[in-house]
Amino acid sequence: MIILGIETSCDETSAALVRDGRELISEVTATQMQIHAAFGGVVPEVASRHHVEDITRVVDETFREAGSTWQDVDAIAVTCGPGLLGSLLVGVSAAKGYALATGKPLIGVHHIAGHVAAATLNSQIRPPFLCLVVSGGHTELLTVDEQFCFTKLGGTRDDAAGEAYDKVARLIGLAYPGGPKVDELAHDGNQEAYAFPRGLLDEEGYDFSFSGLKSAVNNALTKQRNRREEIDAKDVCASFQAAVIDVLEEKTRRALAHTGYQRLVVAGGVAANRGLRSRFTALASATGVEVVFPPLRWCTDNAAMIASAGYYRFQQGKENDLSLNAYAQLSLDTWQSWA
Repeated sequence: MIILGIETSCDETSAALVRDGRELISEVTATQMQIHAAFGGVVPEVASRHHVEDITRVVDETFREAGSTWQDVDAIAVTCGPGLLGSLLVGVSAAKGYALATGKPLIGVHHIAGHVAAATLNSQIRPPFLCLVVSGGHTELLTVDEQFCFTKLGGTRDDAAGEAYDKVARLIGLAYPGGPKVDELAHDGNQEAYAFPRGLLDEEGYDFSFSGLKSAVNNALTKQRNRREEIDAKDVCASFQAAVIDVLEEKTRRALAHTGYQRLVVAGGVAANRGLRSRFTALASATGVEVVFPPLRWCTDNAAMIASAGYYRFQQGKENDLSLNAYAQLSLDTWQSWA
């Protein structure tokens, strides 16, 4: 079964053809990173305009790269939420137009489901497993069963981890995208230079909070600047990153103990972070749990993961009609409840 995936939830216009949820046939992505770098972050209206310009070209190039036609496609999967509403609308509208023109089934995909599915691409990884999703908009712990259905154990109450990375990067004066730059600087810094808080670490459960950590970084930098003290960005980044990863690791340890799972998937854009990968690789060695990361190319937003998640959704017998809409906010539970 071949699924065409379309992803436009933020600033990447991406299309991909994937066979049986696992085998990538072709993928084309148009990035807007350099465009938004001039503004220090993603500008929603600018992002949606570029999606409009790029979407049909990206889909056409995906077919050309694969040497395929619409006759080879079994269904169309598209990110319908959550994300930037204007950006999502472009992808959903395009997918609906293609579905109407070709008669192919339409599958609305939750963005987080796509990140989870990324771990199964070009691999032998199969659920059930525990999944930690860490990205710019999401930080969640989920169980994933054999039917690729999700149960949320916990999530962020305020800023997601990736969002905190970008905000701290701006506080230090790093150019967009700041998250990878924080990780790079942290590699050479002293993680004990600043005593930053570990949000909700002493609270039972699996929820996260990174807003207080961001505020603590801001306060520390403001005090140093007011005192005209020299700020070592490497030490700030290292201390901040250690605080984030300490919480992610401890909450995940608790979830592993609670669920008994022996396989952990770490997905989302922050799963590309070297510090996080190193810490969770050490966790695997210490506990015997298998820890799986998607390849770096599928940690950030892409259409291959949406096609993969669409395949599992289609296997559940779920598809959408042309009333499918885009949703800036969409919970996994609500999405899973759709008939």
